[in-house]
Amino acid sequence: MATSGRWWPIASNPRRSVPPSACPTGWTDPVHSLPLFHRLTDQPVMVVGEGEAAEAKRRLLERAGAVVVGEDDPRARIAFIAMADPGDCLARLKARGLLVNVVDRPELCDFTTPSVLERGPVLVAVATGGASAGLAKALRLRLEALLPQSLGLLAQGLADARQRLREKWSDGGERRRALDAALADGGMLDPLDEGSAARLDQWLVHGEAEPFWHHDMMLRSDDPDDLSLREARWLGQADLIVHDPAVPPAILARARADAARSVLEAGQGAIAHSGNVLVIRRR
Repeated sequence: MATSGRWWPIASNPRRSVPPSACPTGWTDPVHSLPLFHRLTDQPVMVVGEGEAAEAKRRLLERAGAVVVGEDDPRARIAFIAMADPGDCLARLKARGLLVNVVDRPELCDFTTPSVLERGPVLVAVATGGASAGLAKALRLRLEALLPQSLGLLAQGLADARQRLREKWSDGGERRRALDAALADGGMLDPLDEGSAARLDQWLVHGEAEPFWHHDMMLRSDDPDDLSLREARWLGQADLIVHDPAVPPAILARARADAARSVLEAGQGAIAHSGNVLVIRRR
């Protein structure tokens, strides 16, 4: 999800296997694509081909603010090919160093384009790595029903209030805990509540940061789907995760990407940390 206008999501596809030694987090099965949001306003993007598929790509790019150009434009760094036989064109563009998307040929793509839901500056991109555009669309339509139109107003309001947030909560961890509490289910700024944007000023005056916590969690299973809602919330809010060496990567993958991590050592005593600490043990 992104919260800045005129960005467009593109999922890069490495199309190669990664050895375990190249995965410092311990994952041996890396994600198939890395979602990136590209600022395309006034940027040249190439579309090669004719017909409905090519026109759909042109409309998509123009909506994102890009300048659609042809194959003879040397400035483009990203290209879309909508042709029945893309082989020669693909070879030419790859030789020029362009990142290329070939419509309906995910095995030839350097990147894929997801199904996109837009709420003002909020973009939600749903991708399947080219496996099924229909599935991505179905998921997007489900999300359309969940996310209120006012979500964009809430996002813009939070962006405009960034300086006020820093003044009220100068410590980054404290500020994050205050936002986490406000944006939680039933919170004052619950993003699924139509009225949240209208309560932003009130929250900036009266809102308080949650005190930091320290929780111990004993895994009942190596399957992340067996985590309780509370445990999943702890993983998403922890600033530091101290875990048993045997905790599987699939569990740790549910944590905040920027949370600090360390391995729990035998006989380790109290953990001093000015933030939310989650200790994960394995039976």
